[in-house]
Formats: sequence, C-alpha cells, structure tokens
Amino acid sequence: MEASGNPLVRRGVIWYLMTTSLVLILMMAFGVIMLLNQGNLINITPEWFYKIMTAHGIGMVGVAALGGTAIMWYFLSKYLKINPVIFLINFTCSIIGVILILIAIFAYDFSDAWTFLYPLPFQSTKAYGVLGALLFLFGVLILGVGYLIMYFYLAGRLIKEYGGLGKSLGWDYIFRGKKGYGPPPAVVATTMVIITNSTAIIAGAIVIIGSILNIINPAITMDPMLAKHLTYAFGHIFCNATIYMAVIAVYEVLAKYTSRPWKSNKAFLIAWNASTLFTLMIYTHHLLMDFAVPTWMLIIGQVFSYANGLPVMVVTAYGALMIVYRSGIKWDFASSLLFLSMFGWVAGAIPAIIDATIVVNHVMHNTKWVPGHFHTYMGMGVIAMILGFMYYFNKTEGSMKHSRIDTFSISLFFTFFVGIVGSFLYAGSISVPRRWAEHMPEWVLSDQVGALSGVFVVLATILMTIRFFACLKNVERPS
Repeated sequence: MEASGNPLVRRGVIWYLMTTSLVLILMMAFGVIMLLNQGNLINITPEWFYKIMTAHGIGMVGVAALGGTAIMWYFLSKYLKINPVIFLINFTCSIIGVILILIAIFAYDFSDAWTFLYPLPFQSTKAYGVLGALLFLFGVLILGVGYLIMYFYLAGRLIKEYGGLGKSLGWDYIFRGKKGYGPPPAVVATTMVIITNSTAIIAGAIVIIGSILNIINPAITMDPMLAKHLTYAFGHIFCNATIYMAVIAVYEVLAKYTSRPWKSNKAFLIAWNASTLFTLMIYTHHLLMDFAVPTWMLIIGQVFSYANGLPVMVVTAYGALMIVYRSGIKWDFASSLLFLSMFGWVAGAIPAIIDATIVVNHVMHNTKWVPGHFHTYMGMGVIAMILGFMYYFNKTEGSMKHSRIDTFSISLFFTFFVGIVGSFLYAGSISVPRRWAEHMPEWVLSDQVGALSGVFVVLATILMTIRFFACLKNVERPS
C-alpha cells in the first residue's frame, strides 16, 4: 500500500510538515536571540532569556519528533496497513501539549528548562505561581500520551504482521539462522523506536506525575536522584528516537534514487538490535558528575556511550556511501540533504563520545561543548533529514523540481551551521558555561560568531520553507 494511495495519510503528513517547518523557524529565531544576548549585541532580561531557553530546548526536540514521525508513518504505510486516525490523534495531542507549554512559559513565566528537574517545578511556584508549572507538566504529559498511543498501536500492528517485535527486529535471521534478508529497514527502525521511546515516555510520565503531585501536595515527595534518572532517561532517549525515526528517509529515498534496495542483512539487523539495547542504557552519561550514582552505573554510561556511537550510525553511514557509489544518482534537494545528514550525524557523535569520558565529562559537561555536539547531530543530522524529506514529499506527491535556489539554500544552511557548532565547541573547549544568560568579555566573540551564523541558517531555513509551502499546491488533493 503506497502512502500516496491514502489521502488521509498524505494530508496528515502535510499537517505534520507544515507545523514542523513553521515551529522550526521560530525555535531557531529563539536560539539566535539567546546568542545575540550572550554576545552583547542585544539586551534582554535574564527572566526572558530563560523563558526563551526553555521554549527553545523543548520546542526543538518537539519539532524533530514531529518531523521524524511524519517520515516514519509515511514510509511504514508502504509495508503495513495502518490506521491514519492514530497518526492524527498523535498530532492533536502534540498540538495541545505545545499550546499548554507555550502558555506556561510566556503567560505564566515558567522557565525551568526542558529538564524540569525535581523539585524545581515546586520551587518555581513560589516565585511565579502554581499554574505555570502545572500547565507545562501537563503539556509535556499530554504530548507523551499521544506518542504512547501511536507506539502501542504500531506495536500491535507489527506483532500481528510479523508475529512479534523480536521478529520485526530480525531475530529469526540473527539467532535462528533464517536465510535471506530481514524486514524492511523502516520496519526495523520503527520497532526499535517503539521499544526505546515507549520506555522513555513511561519513565518521563512517572517523574512528571510525581512532580504534579508534589506541587499540589508538597508532602508528597520523590527521591531527587531517582527523579533525575527518570528525567534524563526520558529526555535523552526521546531525543535519540527522533534520529531513528528520521533516518528511515535516508534508507528509503537513497534506495529509490539509486534503484538499489537497502536490504536488512545480518550486520544491519545486529546493529539495530545493539542500538536498541544501548540506547536504553547510555542516558547515565548525563550523571557522570553525580558522586552518589553507583560506580558500575557510571562505567556503563561511559562504555556504552562509546559503543552506541558505532552500530547503527556506522552501518547507516557506510551503507549510504556504498549505495551511492557509482550509482549514477541524480543529486537534488532531497538526495543532497539526506546524504549530507550522514555527515551531521557522524560529526555530532564524535564530541558526544569525547564528553562521555568520565575525566573529560567532569570538566566539559556543563559547558557549551554539549550544545555543540547536540546541535551538530540535531541540526545537520535530524533537521537535514526532515528538510530533505519535505522536498521528497513534494516531489513524489506533487511536481516539485530542483532549482538553483535549492542549491543555494543547502550551501547556506550547511556552511553556517558549521559556524554555529564550531562556535559552541570552541566555547566549550575554553570552558564557557552553558545556560548562562550573561557572558564574560572573553567569551563574547564566540557568541557573536554563533549569532551571525545563526542568522544565515534561519535565512536558509526560511527559503526552504517558502519553497515547501509554494509547492504544496501541486500536491495531489485528497478526494
């Protein structure tokens, strides 16, 4: 069943991508505003800085999740008969959640960052009142519920189609010696995301509900270390899941452009199974500075953070090179961005692995080094995948054609994104702290370089978004 054969799937993907592109530009603008303030080029109050920082952090992850979900659902519908109503229920929950979060931040001054580490939400109610914290937490909770509904539904469909999630991960081929190739990459990736992100969202729901109860009745408390583990398990895994949903576009689009099917061989299946396990474990590298965490857990965080950078990323990056090599591929907006996104993903993993080393982490983790690695794999990796898919969707479902403005936009986007992440990584190397509204004079130059680069990245994204919206009118309308 082709995705384009179902008008409701097509319309849902359009809604997801329209929302993703518009919110992406707004969140990018928030990022530039923060850099301009740190670089002393504009002046906003610390209160506004932290509100913008809170919106930017959780908003960017939300955007990546929306775009990744559109990619996953669009291609998965080629292999499974799935009910698009579930797709739209998740979208509705996401929109409700986003609205509540924005109201909490900008109407009720909630500014505890995406981490909302317990007991910060309760503590902030003393300054800004109860409503802002509750709206924020309920917003995140509703958003998570939408994803859980979708993941549980897809799990049921995969179990019915393949006989179990183990089989849709290729266990028959890995452990039982079944010959040939495993399920399509889109199915394998979706299964991995279902397992890891459902676990993450449940962990997040526990700590969010605990925080809500603590606000309503301060006598109800949680262990702060347990709350921190649950919070980072939720946040880190959720962020990783956006990559694993979006990378489906790399498998599907490059295979189509080169007329070389991307097959799930044994190495591919082992890599995805390893990453399923490792992704659940490596959030502990966010806790390497917490002396109260058991040593064995910190060792797991370091060792498996190294290991997790290899399986899927290497198999995918190497596979992308091999599938393109001597294929005579026609490079356009979609193929170029999706191929370049492999660079962003691999390059972003390198500083992440460095930071996961305990002795380095003690010095670097609370510096701009961390947003440096995060913006590399998120901006030049996940966001590039989503933008490339937006063009592919318009081309496949409509009549969009590559133009010179597209080549210019891609060049502008990647050139100046290197400027952003380079300024962050340099700042981290000289110990510039992250999450500070004001910077010392010797730190300002890196902020200014990042802000200037950010302006051009926003411009490139606006050009891409205008092209996307302009060509949507050519997409075949649902009957």
